[in-house]
Amino acid sequence: MNRIKSFDINHNVLTPGFYISREDKDVVTYDLRTRTPNAGDYMDNAAMHSLEHMFATFVRNSEMSDDVVYFGPMGCQTGFYLLVRDTRSREEVFEMTKKVLRQTLEHEGPVFGASAIECGHFENLSLAAAQAEAKRYLDVLEAQTDRTFAYPKGEE
Repeated sequence: MNRIKSFDINHNVLTPGFYISREDKDVVTYDLRTRTPNAGDYMDNAAMHSLEHMFATFVRNSEMSDDVVYFGPMGCQTGFYLLVRDTRSREEVFEMTKKVLRQTLEHEGPVFGASAIECGHFENLSLAAAQAEAKRYLDVLEAQTDRTFAYPKGEE
């Protein structure tokens, strides 16, 4: 059986940042890594779920909405995947990610989709948790100087 590409990344050297995970025909998968893997510091479900609602809503209402294929959390609770059609530059997607995080920080009111009609676990949403997570990750991206968006190299 073929291994999936993400298993070929050395998680022992991976740090929080914005990476290109893979490119498949006309879709680029971005790894929005919010945490260092296997370090004991993981997003709790409410923060992950809440930021997912906020980010997905804002990015699907942005100027690149028609190019967004998917946004969702990693099961390991260390980040998110953002899939975007290859009609946008990597730098545009990076800047849009920061814009969406800022919009989340500025949002007042309920988390988007916070009702039983709209969400299967709506009681587990918190704007404060989404904003704390957005701030933490935005700080990482504001400090990121590598614009190749390549994964760090390390011994396998």
